[in-house]
Formats: sequence, structure tokens, C-alpha cells
Amino acid sequence: MRCCLPAPLAALPDPCEVLRAGALLALRAASAAAHRTRPHSSHVAVVNLELVTLTEDRAVITWFTGIPGTDDGLGHMLPALTDGEVVYGTHPGRLNRVAGEHRPTAHHHVELTGLEPGQTYYYQARSRGVAATPTALHFARGNAAGTSLHGFGSRGGPYAFTTPQPPPGRHLLSIALCNDLHLGETTAGLVTGIPLFRGVSQRPGLAPYPEVMGLALVEEARRRGADLLLAAGDISAGGAPEDLAHARRILDGFGEHGQDYFVVRGNHDRPGPEHGESGDAFRRGFAGDGGPGYFGHDVGGLRILGLDTYEKRGNGADSGGLGEEQLSWFRRRLHENRDQPTVVFGHHPLTVRDSVFPVAAGQRLNRRQARSILKAYAAAPGVFLHHAGHTHRNKRTILSRAPHVTLQEVSAVKEYPGGFTLLRIFSGGYALNFYKVRGAEALEWGERSRRLAGGLWPHHALGRSVTDRNSVATHDFSGVTRPAAAMAGSGARGTAVLPGQRSAPD
Repeated sequence: MRCCLPAPLAALPDPCEVLRAGALLALRAASAAAHRTRPHSSHVAVVNLELVTLTEDRAVITWFTGIPGTDDGLGHMLPALTDGEVVYGTHPGRLNRVAGEHRPTAHHHVELTGLEPGQTYYYQARSRGVAATPTALHFARGNAAGTSLHGFGSRGGPYAFTTPQPPPGRHLLSIALCNDLHLGETTAGLVTGIPLFRGVSQRPGLAPYPEVMGLALVEEARRRGADLLLAAGDISAGGAPEDLAHARRILDGFGEHGQDYFVVRGNHDRPGPEHGESGDAFRRGFAGDGGPGYFGHDVGGLRILGLDTYEKRGNGADSGGLGEEQLSWFRRRLHENRDQPTVVFGHHPLTVRDSVFPVAAGQRLNRRQARSILKAYAAAPGVFLHHAGHTHRNKRTILSRAPHVTLQEVSAVKEYPGGFTLLRIFSGGYALNFYKVRGAEALEWGERSRRLAGGLWPHHALGRSVTDRNSVATHDFSGVTRPAAAMAGSGARGTAVLPGQRSAPD
């Protein structure tokens, strides 16, 4: 399946430099393949350190251990099964706390718990006594391992992060935000016309990676306490009925569609020419009797608005678009109750800022319609979040036209870094935290697929800073009540509102 992104070369400051880098990557891979070494238990490379999740009281840190001098055929080291631990403390010279793993692995995932809000911590991740080095984000001018530059002058740290303060008030509910499952896809990251940017496929004998990652998404979202799940499009790779049906079976593992989880359409979910409009499997499977692909839903006074940002023919890579009827419905819904706390989700983002790759029209919503939506947001102070996918990256954007609204792009479920964002709503604010999905096969595929776009994918997808994937904001949710079903641990419940109908907060 061709990637949603256009050819990346033109985005970089010096195309010749990137071509040279690509040639070096190819030469390095060929050299490694010609000189593969047998595993040596005494040698291990400890790399790709990332501070993935940072909340007021916990942090998730991941890294990879490989066998130096080996090649898996894609220019990446063969995995080395080792121990893993994180030593940490509140002073760089006193790393007196330890968090470790239960069994040897190559794909390390360590969670620090019981942290204090607003406290700076220093840490070092180690395997076999070797300190991990961070994922390099120099093209993005980013920092993968912390919230400060402490430790970047030496290999292995210690690195530093400061925990945020929690959102004010009491916790009300949590919502998993996800997108780009691409059920039916067999090769990730194909970009037409650029041989160096070959795609990455699953290892033979393993389950298809969209299935692996989709199942892991459902499990991890539930484990992290999500009451609802919002899937923002590209559920399938091409709108095929069998792929959408498979996606429905996977998501049904989270709960009941239209009650526990909600889905909107992406451009890949439109039927291709071979299916015709009468073969619109997405509308049959997720829109309810072939109804519109957009909707409103209330949960305890929280308004959820789902947009079909590809409400047109075809499933191409052009800009997203809303039909005039949908756009009028959306503006009317916001105007009806401007102060009601509202989260909006749709596949195409309103804008794409600070991209490593070139930004083409196909990566965002139609400019005119995006401006219209931002104008509506400016007049609706209750809107606090617009969740989008499509770009396959973690990126937080605040625009001056509607500074009270966080525009949050969330990376794809189906490939590196492979996960979802948990929206935690409190009575006085909210937090957004990105989590990688877990399970041995999911973590393995996440590491394998980091080599997309000639190895440039982490610069694009992870998020250049920790705050692009973890943030806290204040907002008034005093009118929102925690649903009884959520308090009972069986998922939130709400009242569905069809387009054109009016709803009032509980």
C-alpha cells in the first residue's frame, strides 16, 4: 500500500545531502549483508532510546538491543535478547532508584511509576551494563529522550525530564484517540518513484502487521483505562469489504460500536473504482444503514463530533473535503451550544506545520474549509481538542485564530512508533499522553518499521519533542459528569445524535 505522504526528498534543506545519505545507507546495508557475523554474547548495541510517555506520575522509556555487525536484510541489526533496567533519581549523580524488566528481550519497554508532579528526574537506560543512546532526531531538531538537553553531551546520559503538573480537579473519563490501522495492507511505507524508500513488510510466518497492531491497540487502550475509543480514519488500506469487516471484528473487542467506540472515514476507506459507490463497505459497516459518515454523540455532557473528511468520490491522495451539507451541519452544531465541552475528530488535519517531509495539499483538509472550521472554533469556546490522523506523526499545534483548541495529530497504529493517545479529562483540564502498544509481536514490528523512508521515519513520526506527544491544558469541564457505566469499569455510555438532530448536555 502506498504511503499517504508524498515523496519525502524535496522537503529536506539539501536534496543532494539526502541522496548521498541514501546511497550511504544502501552501501552500508550491502556491506553488512556481505560480512554478517555470528552472535557474540559479550557484545551488544543499546540504541533507539525514547521517552515515549510522560505524565504527572509515570514515564514510559523504550530502547532496542542488537548484535553489532549483523544485518536482518533491511540494514538493521539482528536482535539481542538481554536484560534491561532504568536507573533514575532527582540528581544526576544519585541515580538511586531502579526499574527493570521481568525477562530478557530485544525490545525494551520500562515504565517508571510513583513519580512526583513537577519534579525533574535524571535517568539512564542500560542493558548488560551498556548505556542506551537516544534515537537521533537531528533532521527534526528534536529530542527523543527527555525534556531538557541534559546528558546529550555524552553517550548514554544521564538524560533528564520534568514531570508536568496534573490537570486540575478530579478525573472524569479517559478516551483513546487512534487512527490509520490500514487493515489489508501488506507493505508499509511504499513511496512511488523513489527506489531507496522501499517499503517494509512483515517477517514471513507472522500475522499481518495491521492485525497485530490493531489487536494490541484494543488491549492496551483497555489496560490504560480508556472508557471510549475514537478511531480517526484509514481503518482499512483500500476500502475492501473484507478488510473493513476484519477491522470491525478487532475494534469490537473494545466494546460496542456507537456506544463504546466510534469510527470516522479516511481517504483509504473510500471504495476504489473496482467497488463502485454501491460497494461502500465503510458506510454499511460503520455509518449505520448507509447513513452519513459524520455524527454527534454526548457522554455525560461531553460533546463528541466525528467528521467525514473525505466525503467525496475516490480514495486518492488529494486534499480532504467535507460536503456542504456536512459543513453546515457542523457549524450549526457548534453554534447551538458554544460553551459545551467538545472534542472533534476526523482523518485529515486542518493544518500541517513543521514537517520533515514536503507538505502537499493531500496531507490536510481543503484550505477554505479548514479556515471555516477554525472560524467556527473561534466562536465556540467549548471546543478544546481536534484530533486528526493521516500524517502518521505525533504533532501538537496551537493556532492564534483559536488558541483554546489543541490540534493533535496522532501517529499511525499500524507502524512505528505504533500506538495511540490517551485523552484524560478532569473537571478543570485534560492531558494527552501517547502510548506505544505492547506485546512481543507489536514491539518487534514497531522496531522493524522504524526503517521506513530510508530510515528517516523517526524524525517524522515520533514527535520532535516530548510535548508533541504528551501535554496538559486547562479547560472547564465542570458541566461534565462521569458516566455510571464508566465508574463501573464497563465503558462509558452516551446518547447518539444523528446529523440534523439537536442534543442538550446532560
